[in-house]
Amino acid sequence: MRKIAWALLLIFAFAIPWEYSLDLGEPLGNVARIAGLLVLLAAIPALLQAGRLRTPGAMQWVVLALYVWFCLTCFWTTEPAVTLSRMRGFFQEMMLVWLVWEFAESPEDLRSLMRAYVAGTWVLALLTLANFGSAEAVAAEQIRFVAQGQDPNDAARYLDLGLPLAALLVTSERRWPARLLAMGYLPLGLAAVVLTASRGGFVAAAIALAGCAWLLGRSQPRMALAGAASLPVLGAALWFSVPRETLERLATIPAQLESGDLNQRWNIWGAGWQAFQRAPLAGSGAGSFVSAAGMNPLDTAHNTELSILVGGGLIALSLAAVIVALAARAALGTRGSLRLALGTVLVVLLVAAQVDTVEENRATWLLLGMMALAGRLAAEDPARLAECFAAGSANTVRTVAEPAELAGLGSSPAS
Repeated sequence: MRKIAWALLLIFAFAIPWEYSLDLGEPLGNVARIAGLLVLLAAIPALLQAGRLRTPGAMQWVVLALYVWFCLTCFWTTEPAVTLSRMRGFFQEMMLVWLVWEFAESPEDLRSLMRAYVAGTWVLALLTLANFGSAEAVAAEQIRFVAQGQDPNDAARYLDLGLPLAALLVTSERRWPARLLAMGYLPLGLAAVVLTASRGGFVAAAIALAGCAWLLGRSQPRMALAGAASLPVLGAALWFSVPRETLERLATIPAQLESGDLNQRWNIWGAGWQAFQRAPLAGSGAGSFVSAAGMNPLDTAHNTELSILVGGGLIALSLAAVIVALAARAALGTRGSLRLALGTVLVVLLVAAQVDTVEENRATWLLLGMMALAGRLAAEDPARLAECFAAGSANTVRTVAEPAELAGLGSSPAS
């Protein structure tokens, strides 16, 4: 059963970036929700069969504490129905930190999770390009393009987070087909981010690309030079193919930063701050930002820290800060290219959190879980972890499930 649960977890990770593009409606929901349910259905009997849980790490306990605190806000929330709904959503998202910790066994498993996420961002990028070339988009004179069902800002963030992982796989994959797939995502992902016309996503993409350049430059200097040389070609292609209005929207980034308005987010943050002051310690209830701040029901906080403060107060924000600190410690506990890639992912996530609500996304918790896993593997077997992600390494380390890896699933934990 553990092998089945592990295979389903990889499918879950693959589905997360493009989950909203395939929604079957209630009661099933989107593809990632279905995959998550299947993982749980396999994980529970697998754990009962084993008769034990892996000893949780610090992050797993703090994530559980944050979820329990959000559940407690049901007793004083200003929006009982919304808070109850968020409890289901937070469970589906936060459980990833536990699932990754429990079922990933080795450095090869960590790499397989990265492959799955990057493969998912490939799908999201291709769907975004398909929207760009669709007759409907042309007829509607769209200036923002995104995969069906996705929010442009969320899609840009998912694409950004895949860039450092792809760069890491470029340097550490031992088979050329896998390396080429990772290499191909770098220009494809950047082009898709541009098409979303997400200004926050574009800034985060610049940070992600800086991390990618550093990572490739230290381990694959020729590849880094080739990538730098191809940027003008990619830029010219985008200049002549992307609608002028799309590029003009991205060009307003300096003006938005200078004015401090950030597309009217300042007003939203002001209303949110007033809502926080009314319930500073315990918050107004998970998911209550819109009603507590008196905002439009379709709006969001556009800031993760403020969203957590209004929903769960200073207690929730303190727990969230500990989770971030533990993720940073885990990433810093690794070495070489892996440390640089995970560090870049964390920085991109923190930058995106300033203009988006990232605590409500599965991608956030999947990547935090991967960081916790990397920290555990660095403590358990640092030599094997370093060899697995060594640049240009033959990666001679094998697992008993090597045939499954060759089939594209990656290594599986033993039954």
